[in-house]
Amino acid sequence: MQEQGYIPKDLSFDEQARTKLISGISKISNAVKSTLGPQGQTVLIESTQHTQGLTVTKDGVTVAKSIFLIDPIENLAVRMMKQASEKTANTAGDGTTTAIVLTEALVKAGQKYIKDTDNTIQVVRDIRAAGDTLLEKIKSEAIDVTDDMLKDIATISANNDSEIGEIIAKAYNEVGKDGIVTVERSQTDKTYSEVTNGIKVDRGYTSTMFINDQRKDECIMDGVKVLLCDTEITNILQIENVLKPIINAGEKLLIIGNCSQNVINTMAANVQRNGLKFCNIMVPSFGYKSHELMQDIAFSVGAKYFSEKTGDDLSLIRPEDLGYADKIIVGKDNTIIIKNGEITKETMERVTELRLQQETLTAKHERDFVNERIASLVGGIGCIYVGATSDIEQKEKFDRVDDSVCAVRSALQEGIVAGGGLLLAKLAKYYNSDSTSDKIMVDVLMAPLTQILLNAGLDADEIYNNDSLLLSGDHFGYNVVTGEYGDMFEMGVIDPAKVTSQALSNAISVATTILTTNAIITHARAGKDD
Repeated sequence: MQEQGYIPKDLSFDEQARTKLISGISKISNAVKSTLGPQGQTVLIESTQHTQGLTVTKDGVTVAKSIFLIDPIENLAVRMMKQASEKTANTAGDGTTTAIVLTEALVKAGQKYIKDTDNTIQVVRDIRAAGDTLLEKIKSEAIDVTDDMLKDIATISANNDSEIGEIIAKAYNEVGKDGIVTVERSQTDKTYSEVTNGIKVDRGYTSTMFINDQRKDECIMDGVKVLLCDTEITNILQIENVLKPIINAGEKLLIIGNCSQNVINTMAANVQRNGLKFCNIMVPSFGYKSHELMQDIAFSVGAKYFSEKTGDDLSLIRPEDLGYADKIIVGKDNTIIIKNGEITKETMERVTELRLQQETLTAKHERDFVNERIASLVGGIGCIYVGATSDIEQKEKFDRVDDSVCAVRSALQEGIVAGGGLLLAKLAKYYNSDSTSDKIMVDVLMAPLTQILLNAGLDADEIYNNDSLLLSGDHFGYNVVTGEYGDMFEMGVIDPAKVTSQALSNAISVATTILTTNAIITHARAGKDD
């Protein structure tokens, strides 16, 4: 009798297994690496997840995510390659294509140079050790970003679109190093940026009766007391202790908390009839994010956050438990809370805690959420609205802008290095022995530069004259866009150091795992030949 849950398996070993893996690697790599560099091409994808059933993109991780192969072993290789690209995207925001190019180069170089007489495990250890050394060298080569460099970084990552580069650079210059820039779809064909210097909350007014600027349909107030709670206010008497002093002193109040319709109606009526300055918005976001955002807002405005989770009783609230905002702008869908003044020591300590917390996170959306929290505490918040004349164009443009925004963020964090694959190619000169690992590393480090030139219809040996030009200066290289030689920094051909190091690190991690694979077990497919 067959066991419950029994699934028959297919087993592949040795050369047969590795050949299939390399076949899968080549297929995904050929599709993705054609997008690398300023002369890289777009990829057309049949997509069930997108309007009109197709996607046009130059974003490596989007291409990689769309690939699924029929052969189970080839598909396992594809899934491993996706890990290298997605982990790079999650950590650095860009460099997904570079990660795949490096992974393929490492696996193929391993197949080429590792002989039967070699100890594969030792070669892999040597490669990983070389990787650790290279990461330190990349870090030492990085230079800090200046405001003038932001446009170059953004332009390169946006496929040399100088208009997008300028918009992104302007937004980052306004929000500062600790600010955050997000990307949204525009409702028009225009691409533009908006910057907010304050806390942006994804909730608007609960009643149109709170509006005091009819032209903009907003409630705008200066010098506002702020009450924060996650318990529903079902009776106006629950907050009587703070309402009376505020009304008597003619002060203004923003309540960030869920109120019953009766409470909202009572406040709105008093705003209209008695000229009181009240406004209410609901608790932002959902789940754990809601609680953390409320804590951040309370911390920023100096309020006590009354929460059910900590057993607080709202009826015990006192005037000194309220926070203070210099200005609030409450719209239909969102609220901006502006708090002027110097950033306190306590705020910076909280930011440090958030950065430490972020280092433990792997999912991009979780890391982005922490970035937004940091920005709301100490920086500004910018948004790039991507416009286009068609849905297909907007999707392709959105991917480029998102990559570019992430690349600038990475550059601000860890500095920049010479771009165009030049830095890795120059580092190849450190591996000049006849050892197996050195031969492999040379092929790997030359791969991105070679592919960028290949996509531009050029030959690496001809352009760099058999490597002699690589040795002529620290940052001397070839600009694929202009066809000129020169200092890569001066020409604006630069990459974020974090993107380069993460792409290399993740490629080595995945490729060395593939090189040490000797047996593969997959689910048996019906109708498969013996």
